[in-house]
Amino acid sequence: MSKAVFIATIEPNSGKSIVVLGMMRMLLGKIAKVGYFRPIIDDPAQGEVDNHINTVISHFELDINFKNAFAFTRSEVLQKYNQGKSGEIIDGIIRKYKNLEEKFDFILVEGTDFSDEGSIIEFDINVVIAKNLGIPAVIVASGADKKNDELLGNLKLAFDTFHGKDVEVLALVANKVTPGCELELKADFKEHFGENVDSIVIPKIDMLSNPTIKEIVHKLDGNVLFGKEFLNNQAGSFGVGAMQLRNYLTHLKDNSLVITPGDRADIILGVLQANISDNYPKISGIILTGGIIPEKSILKLIEGVSISFPIISVPSGTFSITNQIGSIKSKIYLDNVQKIDTSISTFERYVNEDRLSDKLITFTSEGLTPKMFQYNLLKRALQHKKHIVLPEGSDERILRAVSRLLASEVVKITLIGDERKIKNKATKLDISIDFEKVAIINPTTSVHYDDYVQTFYELRKHKNVNLDMAKDMMADVSYFGTMMIYKGHADGMVSGAVHTTQHTIRPALQFIKTKPGVKVVSSVFFMCLEDRVSVFGDCAINPNPNALELAEIAISSAQSAAAFGIEPKVAMLSYSSGTSGKGEDVEIVRSATEIVKEKHPDLKIEGPIQYDAAVDMRVGQSKLPDSDVAGQASVLIFPDLNTGNNTYKAVQRETGALAIGPMLQGLNKPVNDLSRGCTVDDVYNTVIITAIQAQGL
Repeated sequence: MSKAVFIATIEPNSGKSIVVLGMMRMLLGKIAKVGYFRPIIDDPAQGEVDNHINTVISHFELDINFKNAFAFTRSEVLQKYNQGKSGEIIDGIIRKYKNLEEKFDFILVEGTDFSDEGSIIEFDINVVIAKNLGIPAVIVASGADKKNDELLGNLKLAFDTFHGKDVEVLALVANKVTPGCELELKADFKEHFGENVDSIVIPKIDMLSNPTIKEIVHKLDGNVLFGKEFLNNQAGSFGVGAMQLRNYLTHLKDNSLVITPGDRADIILGVLQANISDNYPKISGIILTGGIIPEKSILKLIEGVSISFPIISVPSGTFSITNQIGSIKSKIYLDNVQKIDTSISTFERYVNEDRLSDKLITFTSEGLTPKMFQYNLLKRALQHKKHIVLPEGSDERILRAVSRLLASEVVKITLIGDERKIKNKATKLDISIDFEKVAIINPTTSVHYDDYVQTFYELRKHKNVNLDMAKDMMADVSYFGTMMIYKGHADGMVSGAVHTTQHTIRPALQFIKTKPGVKVVSSVFFMCLEDRVSVFGDCAINPNPNALELAEIAISSAQSAAAFGIEPKVAMLSYSSGTSGKGEDVEIVRSATEIVKEKHPDLKIEGPIQYDAAVDMRVGQSKLPDSDVAGQASVLIFPDLNTGNNTYKAVQRETGALAIGPMLQGLNKPVNDLSRGCTVDDVYNTVIITAIQAQGL
């Protein structure tokens, strides 16, 4: 049984990172403990660590010490080869790998990068490593500037070499293929390799191919004069500003990197003005060549202007700098989250993950880890893309979450607010958003405003609402967003980063209404603990539920848990366990438990029960030895809002658990409330669970 896979490439700049990031995300969604190993790394610069290892370990929060994630540096390998000690290389790699194998259920092994001297022997080294580790391989090749015959020939040679050394090849990946050629290449793959080997074709993605300004600065040894916070801008194109300004402006393209001598004040100031003009595309940065720093008067002028890109000075001349920039091969760094998300979403779009994982994973993991849960959420949302409206379009956290959601391609987004203010805010904060993919609506200027006003008036006139009041209500972003859902113009809404819970859910209660048979709107948090995911309810909505309300909260929470892949084992929490406790509060919990048992006799439920007895097997067995829930509860129902809200926050802060939610239960259509202290991750995750709810859960 294989517990690992080897990701190999046959050339430099193949885009292997897309496969590594995508497969790591896929594996973590299906296996509890996944490790990462690079047998051989490039020699890091003084004081630095290997970028691949740092990015994978940190982004996916893997429990691996950096030194344990690799065996040798490139110079160490070459030295041992020159000394005739190649056997020591394989021995050292196997020893490091076996140490990881004891700790993890599965290991993703990444081959070398084919850079610098010695690359002529790298392919053979990778084959030997995979053979000696006894693990199957996935081979990645670049289709950039290659005809199909050349690409297929390269892959066939690699396949035959691995296969000749008894290394099973699970998949062949043609990356960076010219867009539009995918189907033709797929057919050629099938003809050459048949059905036994997965043939994966990934087109060239401009965002992943274009370097960031940070990479350019590093390559050119540049000095950042202004805009250090915008170094993750991507250079979509670059050109020399040598002609007169009136002519050069016509050559600007979206995300242009402007290269110009440092004494061309006219070009510098003209580009600054073009960037803030609605009539010209966005600029990614300015490179000032020749080591010339603009005059003090120009620097003073720039200091007083709000810019959204870096201005960098470099010592070399314009021609040399232009050639150097053209030769830069983009990499993926830990701090460029958008590139990482785009890589993962690209992999998911072009790879049949179920088929590939069936080949890789020959066992079933027990339980549901937080990473598995989050992976499953994303996969569920991607199955049927929904339209989510975000009424707080100008909030920084909302905009950053939108950038991630667009990179993941998981939902369609509408922002509510003033279009110019939203776009200016994104530009000022250097938040990369393709606004062609985002709808922005100002309620009072919307084509639907009058219709929404009339609809709200008809729905609420029995509550003494007149047309003037309806107009005021529909100018409110929460009411307008909720009406979008009611009218079928959106599938769900997420709000509360700026507004109160009451402001968010009141419109939903007024005209979205509750599902048939449901009287209580309640909420749950998905608490992603270290080794499991628990459902906490109700921690956000109902202050002091009676027995009937508490029973309905428990039933709704159990149904939510099941809908999201968590087997419901319900603990009705109290300050006593079993029959020992007395008092009004305990009796409410006891009565609620009996109501649930009567309505849903097949549901595993225990109550009243204390928190420790619900989640700790040892305590649970001592207090309630015959219970199917004690010690293994997955759904924890708190007796009141005070207890629930404080407990979830205490668990979150003290354990570092990720709390996804609150997710509202019981409404006809999904509306979810954020905390005003929410993070970007909170917004991102809440939008995804809202999209899943909108699929009909």
